[in-house]
Amino acid sequence: MGDACRGMTLHSPDRRTFLAASAGALVGLSLRPFSAPSQDLTGLSLTRASQLLRNKAVSSVQLTQACLDRIHTHNPTLNAFITVTVEQALTTAREMDAAWRRGNWRGLLHGIPIALKDNMDTAGTRTTAGSELFKDRVPSEDAEIVRRLKGAGAIILGKTNLHEFAYGGSSSVSYFGPVRNPWALDRVPGGSSGGSAAAVAADLCFGSFGTDTAGSVRIPASYCGVVGLKPTYGRVSTRGVIPLSWTLDHVGPLCKTVDDAALLLAAVAGFDSSDPTSADVPVPDYRAALRTRSAGLRVGVPRAGFFDDLDPEVETAVNDAIHVLRTLTANVTEVTLPSVGNLLRQILGPEAYAYHSRWLSESAEKYQPQTRARLVEFASAVTLEQYVEARRQCDLLRRDIRKIFATVDVLVTPTMAGPPSMTEPIELSASLDPSRTRNTWPLDVLGLPAISVPCGFTAAGLPIGLQIIGAPFAETTVLAMARAYETATDWHGRRPAFKTS
Repeated sequence: MGDACRGMTLHSPDRRTFLAASAGALVGLSLRPFSAPSQDLTGLSLTRASQLLRNKAVSSVQLTQACLDRIHTHNPTLNAFITVTVEQALTTAREMDAAWRRGNWRGLLHGIPIALKDNMDTAGTRTTAGSELFKDRVPSEDAEIVRRLKGAGAIILGKTNLHEFAYGGSSSVSYFGPVRNPWALDRVPGGSSGGSAAAVAADLCFGSFGTDTAGSVRIPASYCGVVGLKPTYGRVSTRGVIPLSWTLDHVGPLCKTVDDAALLLAAVAGFDSSDPTSADVPVPDYRAALRTRSAGLRVGVPRAGFFDDLDPEVETAVNDAIHVLRTLTANVTEVTLPSVGNLLRQILGPEAYAYHSRWLSESAEKYQPQTRARLVEFASAVTLEQYVEARRQCDLLRRDIRKIFATVDVLVTPTMAGPPSMTEPIELSASLDPSRTRNTWPLDVLGLPAISVPCGFTAAGLPIGLQIIGAPFAETTVLAMARAYETATDWHGRRPAFKTS
């Protein structure tokens, strides 16, 4: 598969075994045949695929095989997956089909193939975090999110590539090579969940999960033209996810539609008593929230900071989106958010270094140079006193930010200030690219739920994202607003047409 896919595992020794396992998986199914070709199957939304499976118009094996075929064809170009669990996925798909024939239906994720960012522990399957340091690391237990997804009947296709240890916004810094953007192979997909977003955009899976510490779900969602949701801090357990910053880490879905996001969030949200960051807050019916009318919602637009120095095409697309929102909601007004200062760096740097300090002293050469430099630079720039005060300020801001939602229900900003940059060259500088994170990281500090949905394209055909933000634990409002906008436009229905190399 070339250097770009160095280390990728197909859990099958060769193409012949891959095809043999796939063919054997189709034997014995009693479902009505689905006549559409696999290309059409993978182009379905997760919600539509689930409907067809529930109606026995398609099988889990057929959906899974369609994804595996497409991964086999396109992953050598995109490098979205590090590990593809072929036999495991097909075995589970057969089990889900057999269960459904017996009348055992686990829910809307039953038999649906999805992908996981490769910093989420999977028992018996390596979890690398995109690093040579962990290239052979095989966990003995599933992360809590993986446990819940398996319990919901989801099929795990494999583990997606990422910016090493989730510490960057391009997904070009990985031991396994850079991830390519399906809309333009010479552009970054965003990060750090770049492989998860690229896999969804290229129809390699029906949905995926990523992590978001400074924007790592929403950035690649915007750059790859898909939907990416960062829930409220504590809404989804991070237990079993390799940490970047305990105070700022979030887990969220990437998918094709807002309906899909609601479905995926519903499967994983909820209190985890073994996770000290998990919030014991009741989980509402996210799918029912999609039926909420948007006419009564009040929209706030925080122009200061979020709208400064935008790429002209991004500015036009987002202003057009706000015009659409005016027709869908009660009102649109300008608001001002409190300053979050330099809290990201003052919290993330020391916490990331604390996790990595042992390996930095023992095996520093196994980190990519950019990651190693960032770990050292960010930590050394922050004193103990600054870190402690930053943590205190973070707690105060997360409490006080609720006040802004006394006058508005959602906030709207551009997800990104500009289009994705070229993949090469990747600078050795340890500094964060402000154009990639400036509109996303404040929401990690504030802990607010935020979603990125497609809202346009540049003249060069590169996607543009709109960010919709809600009050703490108001994912229902965020999803309702996002779905209203999605229904009123057609940006989400466009898919990239890329060629294999």
